[in-house]
Amino acid sequence: MKFVDEATIEVIAGRGGDGSMSFRREKFIPFGGPDGGDGGHGGGVYLVADSGLNTLADFRYQRLYRAQPGENGKGNQCTGKSGENLYIRVPIGTVVFDQTTNEYLGDLVKHEQTLLVARGGLRGLGNLNFKSSTNRAPHYATPGTPGEQRELRLELQVLADVGLLGLPNAGKSTFIRAVSSARPKVADYPFTTLYPQLGVVQLSYEQNFVIADIPGLIAGAAHGAGLGIQFLKHLARTRLLLHIVDVMPVEGDPVSAFHTIEAELAEYSADLAQRERWLVLNKLDLLASDEQEDWVETLVTEMGWTGRVFHVSAATGAGCLNLCQQVMQYLETLPPPKSAVAAFSQAEEERPKTDLDIDREST
Repeated sequence: MKFVDEATIEVIAGRGGDGSMSFRREKFIPFGGPDGGDGGHGGGVYLVADSGLNTLADFRYQRLYRAQPGENGKGNQCTGKSGENLYIRVPIGTVVFDQTTNEYLGDLVKHEQTLLVARGGLRGLGNLNFKSSTNRAPHYATPGTPGEQRELRLELQVLADVGLLGLPNAGKSTFIRAVSSARPKVADYPFTTLYPQLGVVQLSYEQNFVIADIPGLIAGAAHGAGLGIQFLKHLARTRLLLHIVDVMPVEGDPVSAFHTIEAELAEYSADLAQRERWLVLNKLDLLASDEQEDWVETLVTEMGWTGRVFHVSAATGAGCLNLCQQVMQYLETLPPPKSAVAAFSQAEEERPKTDLDIDREST
């Protein structure tokens, strides 16, 4: 299935049913009085996170979603049936925005989490509700209100603890194959990775983390060149970046490759550029063992890098286990990431109650 990480859909909640204007008419019962029932609430539209999905491709074919409207009220004090809610399943990691206002609506990061994106319409009241000592025969009822209608922008951001950065053919896919069960395509030409790949690094039964590989960046990526810039947003949730550099590239040199990624990352996002990042010098197996230390020291000096440095060979696996152990130790020192959906839920709880909320809670 083609990987799709953005989609636009329209959702329409169900309209509330109209209240009924009716009067009791039975033999031998004069002046029966009003008995019009209320309408039913309209169904709402919810998004549900599903761990079995990993792409938004389904939304290329169906873009309009309608919830069921509420039934109208009837005589004999019969209340109309409320419309059924509509649940739309989306991949875990989906961020939801209102396309028209660009308002952030929520973030689905756990399996079976739900997010209300369109409220159903409020039911209409039958004329039974308006009976009083001064108005014994009300000849009016209220109509149901329309359900909310929204155009939504869905953006998928994969959930990973660690993200990989680097030029095409730097060895990112080989590295993720070496440390996890993921099997992305590996070849001797650039752009073999066309969409993000996820792998789980399992160090022990209780120690594991998720690593994400995105297509390689090239010079000018921040202005649309290449593929990687389209997927940099998938690193937004990561807590650590591994900058992988080929120490013996076929074209160019490692120092310029390093500075190319630095520049593109800074131009794309100041937040990503400031995130914790480790330098990983790959393909050390192409150098003689007695030359590796001197070569690494020279490269780090020329790059002007002052952070943590690791040298590995993804092809042979040398140094990969030590790197993963260091990553695990670092991640264990960090506080648990705050869920954006939790923040949204808190804001929803603090939101002042509307008449619609109060009416729903009372029924």
